[in-house]
Amino acid sequence: MIAARLMIVAGCAAPATVGAVWAADAQTPPPAAAAAPAPSGASAPGRAAVDVRKAAYTLVGANFKPLGNVLKGTAPYDAAEAQKNIARIAFLAELLNDAFPDVSNIGEPDSKAKAEIWSNRADFDKKLKQFQTDAIALVQVNATEQGAAEAFKAAVTALGQDCKACHDLYKAK
Repeated sequence: MIAARLMIVAGCAAPATVGAVWAADAQTPPPAAAAAPAPSGASAPGRAAVDVRKAAYTLVGANFKPLGNVLKGTAPYDAAEAQKNIARIAFLAELLNDAFPDVSNIGEPDSKAKAEIWSNRADFDKKLKQFQTDAIALVQVNATEQGAAEAFKAAVTALGQDCKACHDLYKAK
């Protein structure tokens, strides 16, 4: 578990960014979330956890997209860019361990996380662990297989399949 506070800044192609500070123990809400009213049925810590995971997954997606573009052949492989994106994904993957406390099972419209995450926790945790393992494997493959080699493509594909497997079961459409 990470003992220090972490800052996640989620940004998309738009120039605006959203920030959230989150304690790794998933119990201390960020200051902004504590001040904002919680949605009906959601505690402030629950809402904070939802905000953190939305930010983390936004960043995972933003950093995965360039890798997917390399796979599709719509972008060239850039070693520095790939290394940066992959390192970020691996870091964010580890933060997700604390992003699904029981108090964050608040449902739609405030969260797209299905209740099955908490009722089938062992399977969800297994899928999250596989995502984390494959993120680390991608870091290692990229370090040894510079370029869009077959091993790189296979590792990016495995990571994408991890995302899909979890979304299919645990994310509301």
